[in-house]
Amino acid sequence: MNILEVDSVSKYYGDFVALNNVTLNVGEGRVFGLLGPNGAGKTSLIRIINQITAPDKGCLRFMGEPLGAKHVSQMGYLPEERGLYRKMKVGEQAMYLAMLKGLDKKTAQRRLKLWFEKFEIADWWDKKVEELSKGMQQKIQFIVTIVHEPKFLIFDEPFSGFDPINANLLKEEMLHLKQCGASIIFSTHNMASVEEICDDIALINKANKILDGDIYSVKNQYKENVYELKYKSEEPLDLSAVLPFDVEVLATSAKRDIQSVRIKLPLNKAGNELLNSILPHAEICEFKEVLPTMEEIFIKLCGK
Repeated sequence: MNILEVDSVSKYYGDFVALNNVTLNVGEGRVFGLLGPNGAGKTSLIRIINQITAPDKGCLRFMGEPLGAKHVSQMGYLPEERGLYRKMKVGEQAMYLAMLKGLDKKTAQRRLKLWFEKFEIADWWDKKVEELSKGMQQKIQFIVTIVHEPKFLIFDEPFSGFDPINANLLKEEMLHLKQCGASIIFSTHNMASVEEICDDIALINKANKILDGDIYSVKNQYKENVYELKYKSEEPLDLSAVLPFDVEVLATSAKRDIQSVRIKLPLNKAGNELLNSILPHAEICEFKEVLPTMEEIFIKLCGK
């Protein structure tokens, strides 16, 4: 079942087209990567989903119903641009934001205390926001985004400004939220994180959706018949003498007596043909098809 359906949505700002007939579906209990270069239209779509602005054309459905004000309490949004009141005390502000999301004072305090302890920032409860590092402020905003336990979350560049340890902490929490049943839109330029976290993606460029699907299907769609072969030999094989067809050698390396080679085959040749041709001449240690990374696909489709 889809938790969110975006149906033929367009958004205009005067003569500028921010979104052009965009359709996508976010599955329940899945992490959906919303990708695209700067200015592609991602923020415009996120603002429409959050009902900050309205579409000029098209419609959105949440859990099968037309998206409306009653669904706000079931959503959590962590924007790319952070915004905390710098002069307020951390705990006071977190309580205020949690209660705005519908929690009573007792529940808000209990949940916030648990999260502050989990993120090891309990000692900052009575400090002013301006005394905190950027990373600590981001931890607080993450906490107030999820404290009301929404069904649907939007994280816009959530790892911005984090060191690798804290970025990994947030990744683990996002995956845990998914395991607990939350559905997540994850917008980022970090393609490595997309491959680690996302189940599905949509790529928007110049206001148009140009690609969507689950990660595995998308990578298979853009594979280029590239294989990586590792074999035992003190010297690399002369592939032109061994193979009955021409190939493009993309990379080679050697470690002790293990030779590694990355090969691009003609589109009319299969991996089995490569393997069968080499087997009589070398002991194969590893053989696998190389799928393109999400970064390579992103650059291919949006690089120009």
